[in-house]
Amino acid sequence: MQTHLRGRDLITLQEWTKDEVDTLLDVAFQLKRERALGVAHPLLRDKVLAMLFFFSSTRTRASFEAGMAQLGGHAQFIESRTTQIAHGDTAKEIGEILGRYNDGIAIRHCDWGLGNQYLRDVAEASRVPVLNMQCDVYHPHQALADVMTIIERFGDPRGRTATISWAHDPSYLKPISVAQSLLLLLPRFGMNVRLVHPPEFQLMGDIVEQARENARAAHAGFELMDDFDAGFVRTDVVYAKSWGAMMTTSDETEDTRLINKYASWMTDERHMMTANEDAIFMHPLPADRNVEVTDAVIDGPHSIVYDQAENRLHSQKAVMALTMG
Repeated sequence: MQTHLRGRDLITLQEWTKDEVDTLLDVAFQLKRERALGVAHPLLRDKVLAMLFFFSSTRTRASFEAGMAQLGGHAQFIESRTTQIAHGDTAKEIGEILGRYNDGIAIRHCDWGLGNQYLRDVAEASRVPVLNMQCDVYHPHQALADVMTIIERFGDPRGRTATISWAHDPSYLKPISVAQSLLLLLPRFGMNVRLVHPPEFQLMGDIVEQARENARAAHAGFELMDDFDAGFVRTDVVYAKSWGAMMTTSDETEDTRLINKYASWMTDERHMMTANEDAIFMHPLPADRNVEVTDAVIDGPHSIVYDQAENRLHSQKAVMALTMG
């Protein structure tokens, strides 16, 4: 267990060692047990987390707010459009000022080409930890909760196979950050990873290469596929999630056309039957039902989506307790 995490930013888990990530998970499991037993853990009493949102949220906002309350602190919700950011507040000023008012700054900014740099600019100016609640490149807290959930179901996941698959959903152009953080993290736990997507829906090339290197270092498999059906065969984890064609086009109309070109990429019972018998279905929610995944799958015996959602609370509490304490 690592004990030197106070003050650390968490913008991507790729910048944390495997031992440090294991420490986050150890503490997350401890806090989950204590909550189940009714054991109070006010580890952040009188601490305040500023939560700055440029992008709407359900689970992220609710889990960070609940987590801070359970840790004895307070979460300060700030919606960017209600601030002076549009009228001149710079990232440097946000980092300087909120870093003096608060004990941590959490930011959700998913605008393509802007979000991650904004977080890093705030972090450079801030005297307190900056936590990434999702940007255009990474969603580290979702990936941490996902790994926690996989460990709960399978124990040591080394040698298991996870399929991270693109899914059809034209409702809006979703960020690529969920898939990228998961792709980076799972191989570090020894999992064999299949990244499955149509040719037009690639992830960032440098992220894919970092994930491939993570797999090599952990002696795990890493495979790129463009066959949706084949991705399910004998896999242990099905993680089906839509994302936009950011690497192919900047035209939203063209992006939507490309998404609709692959309307058949929907997870259903037939696909799940080709996975391993004890396979699990995962999704970060909200899912576009009967578009990305059928009701029969997301509400069925393979689905653990609500365990995932719950573990956002426990894993984020671990991050906050260790970095803000």
